[in-house]
Amino acid sequence: MRKDYRLEKRKYVIAGFLLVVAFIFAVRLYELQLGDSRYKEFADINAFLKKTQYPSRGLIYDRNDELIVFNQPAYDVMMIPRDVKDLDTLEFCQTLGLTKEQLLKRFDDMKDKRLNPGYSTYTPQKLISHLSAQEYGRLQEKLYRFPGFFIQQRILRQYNHTSAGNILGNIGEVGPRDIERDPYYQRGDYKGDQGIEKSYEEYLRGVKGVEILIRDAHGRIKGRYNDGANDVAPISGRNLKLSIDINLQQYAESLMVNKIGAVVAIEPQTGEILAMVSSPTYDPNLLVGRQRGKNYAMLQADPEKPLFDRALMGAYPPGSTFKPSQGLILLQEGIITLTTQYPCYRGYINGGLRVGCHGHGSPLALKPALQTSCNAFFCWGLKNMLDTKRAKYGSAANAFEVWKNHLVSLGYGYKLGVDLPSEGRGFIPNAKFYNKIYGENHWSANTIISIAIGQGEILATPLQIANLCATIANRGWFITPHVVKEIEDTVMPPDLLKKRIPTIDHQHFVDVAEGMRMAVTGGTCRLANLPDIEVCGKTGTAQNPHGKDHSAFIGFAPYQDPKIAVCVYVENAGFGATFGVPIGSLVMEKYLKGEISPSRKYIEERMLNSNTKIYSGVKKH
Repeated sequence: MRKDYRLEKRKYVIAGFLLVVAFIFAVRLYELQLGDSRYKEFADINAFLKKTQYPSRGLIYDRNDELIVFNQPAYDVMMIPRDVKDLDTLEFCQTLGLTKEQLLKRFDDMKDKRLNPGYSTYTPQKLISHLSAQEYGRLQEKLYRFPGFFIQQRILRQYNHTSAGNILGNIGEVGPRDIERDPYYQRGDYKGDQGIEKSYEEYLRGVKGVEILIRDAHGRIKGRYNDGANDVAPISGRNLKLSIDINLQQYAESLMVNKIGAVVAIEPQTGEILAMVSSPTYDPNLLVGRQRGKNYAMLQADPEKPLFDRALMGAYPPGSTFKPSQGLILLQEGIITLTTQYPCYRGYINGGLRVGCHGHGSPLALKPALQTSCNAFFCWGLKNMLDTKRAKYGSAANAFEVWKNHLVSLGYGYKLGVDLPSEGRGFIPNAKFYNKIYGENHWSANTIISIAIGQGEILATPLQIANLCATIANRGWFITPHVVKEIEDTVMPPDLLKKRIPTIDHQHFVDVAEGMRMAVTGGTCRLANLPDIEVCGKTGTAQNPHGKDHSAFIGFAPYQDPKIAVCVYVENAGFGATFGVPIGSLVMEKYLKGEISPSRKYIEERMLNSNTKIYSGVKKH
């Protein structure tokens, strides 16, 4: 019988085809069972409920170990949509004080992939956050009637004081971007929002844990899986010890009531911020719990902008508090010596240009110029640097760049790097800035003379101004200002504690400090003279084109062994001696002595009860 080779070949083709199909099925089966985790997750969800265990957030203490921020329990209503069956919406709504419309809207928002990108009917979803104790109790009693729902315990912040809101910040619910950037977070989690809570979030938040519960075939919880052997305990966040003295912070805030501005106090030798006030301020307790959104909107709408941190972000003309930096630069560049004198005929007069000044002796050298806050001296100094001695630098523009670079080394013009978010940089112009405005080689010292006395285009934050004062107190160095003193079980970042040396020689700081001492003993800062404490200071009256001048002051004490350097800036408050000096001196005295001497109580009463908002044009009282 003749063999049909075509049938023989067809048999091999069919066998090969079946082998290929079998191989494809085997590969796909492997992917489903071992390679694709989704099916395993679905199977696990049917058998287990994995409940996130949230860690206790790190506590926050002040420099004297007084507890400032701690935790309280909060409760969220969670649901697994696929497990919710035959929900009695009427009873559920009555239990939680909701209307049916509110409940249905929450369901719709939960399913909206724009609002909730991670939505799945298989995974826990947050329905209601921050139950009150009464709501929690009512729901807990009836929870067995609502299959698919459970209560998730979380942490809310609690504050022992109503102060330091701008420093502490707050915590808020994460958004889609937070979840994209950091896989640690999932919908419904909370993270630091502004202040310490934000900048030290990774230390404060801790590590989540998980509790694994086993289900029966009907999805009912039957207990802990493997007696909890597979559970992962949460790890608490690290505690922080701040450099802030909370009592000094509260006192400085009380002095700034009914005033708009800032107070910054620094320990010069460490760079530790002792107090940092932005006024008006707000109670951090307003931004806790279910009323957070409503209160946040209220604070945002307030025309006085309490959420705007003036100490860190306010860009102000420093006025005469800028003069010590000018004296340092003029000495360093050899433009003046300690015996160089400039005339003051009630101001700087040159080529038809006049910058006014108040009455005092003339001519003056540097130290008496600091003592009396002479405008003319520093205007003549800048003119000699940019014009008379420009040959030393090649051009006025080159001379100006040298001037600007010295200021940058002193902490102006750029962010200092404080360990808080949203720091401003102020503004120090460069030669290109003026070339663009006036044309190259078409400007001179007289064109920009107001910058010599901290006016014109010069802008600085109160933190930068306080840092200059701390640098003079140290006689020529500073450490980046910071508000965290210690992190539990962690070494502080070394860059934050590194000593920074400006481009000015040590001796010049000694000379400028002596001039600031003279300003207190017999000059514009006499009101800062404290019994038994040698104080150095410098007033500032910053012109304000929008209203009354701003009152400013910098000071440090004691003269020979400085423990505190302070900057006060009060908007629309007039002369520096009117508000800046008394507030600054009270802050220094309170910190160094713990109380205000009886002979100065009248100053304290005047500052506590005064109101400068009437001049601000923001809100009338």
